[in-house]
Amino acid sequence: MRGPQGDLLRLVATGKAESRAELARLSGLAASSISLRVEELIDAGLLAEEGSGTSRGGRRPRRLRLSPAAGVLAVADLGAHHVRLGLLDLSGFPLVIEERPCEIADGPRATLDRVADAFDALLAEHVPAGVPLRGVGTGVPGPVDPATLRVVTPSRMPGWNDFPVADHLATRYDLPVLVENDANLMAVGEARHWPGSENLMVVKAGTGIGCGVVVNGRLHRGRGAAGDISHVRVRSDSSILCACGHPDCLEAYASGAALADALAEAGIEVTRPADIVTLVNDAVPEATSLVRNAGRRIGEVLTVLVNFFNPDVVAVGGSLSAAEPLITSIRAAVWERCLPLATRDLEIAPARAGRDAALLGAGTLLLEAVTRP
Repeated sequence: MRGPQGDLLRLVATGKAESRAELARLSGLAASSISLRVEELIDAGLLAEEGSGTSRGGRRPRRLRLSPAAGVLAVADLGAHHVRLGLLDLSGFPLVIEERPCEIADGPRATLDRVADAFDALLAEHVPAGVPLRGVGTGVPGPVDPATLRVVTPSRMPGWNDFPVADHLATRYDLPVLVENDANLMAVGEARHWPGSENLMVVKAGTGIGCGVVVNGRLHRGRGAAGDISHVRVRSDSSILCACGHPDCLEAYASGAALADALAEAGIEVTRPADIVTLVNDAVPEATSLVRNAGRRIGEVLTVLVNFFNPDVVAVGGSLSAAEPLITSIRAAVWERCLPLATRDLEIAPARAGRDAALLGAGTLLLEAVTRP
């Protein structure tokens, strides 16, 4: 599936083309070359041609689609205490999604082996014989070097620093392997739900805080740390030491873990960010005040970035985003401090892709990895 055939397969899989004529128009290849390569993809069991597509004048073309036997992608989204797992077809459509307990603090080898065992079980249960696995991918809640696919000095992943995640998974799967920061995957998955918006910032507010950036419709990684707002220093009358070792990072004040610690000091025990949302919905004043302050701090950090980047959309996802005061406070801080031109057409809203945004993003990036040289 590499080279020109891979490019054509990706155009069909992503819904951008459904006929040979559309493939020729989008790829710039001659019609004769398109026909040859499409026939090769059909013979390989990757594409099927049937029925009639949309007419643009004249005879209606036959419609191209992915073959049911084209293959599947296995993707995972690792959190601090759980993992969401999915099998997707090559178009990114979820065939099955499950969530299982998983402690990332158990270390990389144990965690990744559990993920691989879960992939194998899902494949055996849900994928017919003869349908190949084309690639595997996982999101991790820490910085990832895009050149080596290693986790680099994560603040909440003990034992993971510089671990060769892709190499370890490759011992189980002789296939393309994707390893990416979870907020980046969320940004890619979320971008599919904002048609017409090419520039987005997607904030993940959960146990930690992350941000993914989409520029001109594509994920912007930089050298691996683009969008990492969690350790931006914030103003405070007191001083709190962050897990990274520096004082007064945004994550030390506004993350789910920080809010849980603050609630514990007030005698209110919670085990996960979703519990904080429940307290807010039940109008518990301590939780509501903390969430409102967290939103204000996140908004103050985003103010600089909105002025600098001037995105179309700031989407807020992650488990804390279900707390309405968080979104309201972020929006108020940005509107108060940003330039009018930066906010004139800006939309700040809850993320639309739901809990599976990172899995959908992993599928999109993994398809690119599978089909490109």
